[in-house]
Amino acid sequence: MAALLFVALALLALLGAPLFTVLLAVAMVGFHLQGIDLSATAIEIYRLADMPLLLALPFFAFAGYIIGHSQTSRRLVRLTQVFLGWLPGGLAIVSLVTCALFTAFTGASGVTIVALGALLHPALIQDGYRERFSLGLVTSSGSLGLLFPPSVPLILYGVVAQQMGVGPLFAIEDLFWAGLIPGILMIALLSCWSLWANREKIRAAERFSATAAMAALREAIWEIPLPIFLIIGIYGGFLAISEAAIITAAYVVVVEVFIYREIGLGELPAIMRDAMVMVGGILLILGVSLAFTNYLIDAEVPTRLFNLIQRHVSERIIFLMLLNILLLLLGAFLDIFSALVIMVPLILPVAVSYGVNPVHLGIIFLANMQIGYFTPPVGMNLFIASYRFEKPVATLYRATIPFMLVLLASVLIITYWPPLSLSFL
Repeated sequence: MAALLFVALALLALLGAPLFTVLLAVAMVGFHLQGIDLSATAIEIYRLADMPLLLALPFFAFAGYIIGHSQTSRRLVRLTQVFLGWLPGGLAIVSLVTCALFTAFTGASGVTIVALGALLHPALIQDGYRERFSLGLVTSSGSLGLLFPPSVPLILYGVVAQQMGVGPLFAIEDLFWAGLIPGILMIALLSCWSLWANREKIRAAERFSATAAMAALREAIWEIPLPIFLIIGIYGGFLAISEAAIITAAYVVVVEVFIYREIGLGELPAIMRDAMVMVGGILLILGVSLAFTNYLIDAEVPTRLFNLIQRHVSERIIFLMLLNILLLLLGAFLDIFSALVIMVPLILPVAVSYGVNPVHLGIIFLANMQIGYFTPPVGMNLFIASYRFEKPVATLYRATIPFMLVLLASVLIITYWPPLSLSFL
């Protein structure tokens, strides 16, 4: 009977039932079959109120949405272009760095492609880059930045993993530290590939001009302090994540509404509503996933899964290889938030038993999910870029293959060289 119920719930998920309803139904059915009062699900959902860290999610999301609605993307492109554009192939590096920074703050890969695609794609074509290369670069780099603070998926992984209480204790700041070098590695490898792929046609986009540099600095003078403030505040230990989020949101509102005046006061309620709809969806899924996680622990599902895997996989290296394959497949079918709340409770205990640090696992997880953004059949970047550039999805998929291979190589380095993620801890 229990097996039939769970099969029915799985079919509902495949037919498109909302994820939170499926997770909640699994938890309730599981608790009922174990003779546990169903109020346990409500108690688990209420635990969200005891997580001060979750204050960071709505404030960072609100700040990201405001940045997405402003002209920050144009100023960011110009700023990076005047300082990097004089290099041979500098425009490709400008595109990668700009997309990574923009995604880190907005937390939404699709926003990066929509906001920056109109600026970067024509500029790359005009500078002599092939269209296929330009499409592949913009589409794949739209997901860069998930490993940099204040990435919402990075925070969400920390929240879910901390609730498990498995392995060494860590703080969200540890994840921020751990993502720095792997994130820079991805950008560096993609930059090297971009230079190599265009070595015959590549040239400097423009000469370095001190006058243009000063003009770009003056134009973005109010936005430049924001990443510096976050780096010093969070990494220096002066601010908690929630405090940094609140100050960031307040600063962005003042800059974009009252200084640049690119967003009217009357637009703020609509922007806030859109941001909170996204946050509400995340919190709803997260709340029911806590109940789902508690059921899994009570039913000893992670332990059984570990025993099953251990019978067939004894080496840590083989486990990590299978883990990467699994995460890449998940990234092709699930959005990053669904994958986090469903799979982390299952994977984390097993990974820890193989000696994988929870912080290292988080970086591995997000690095794989980053590739999933442009992996068929449901890679979100492919469809957004298809709509934005009016190109077939198949064309964009072929264009992203070289970039995917480079990122896969970086994922292998990140996976099998733990000090790359853990050297600051």
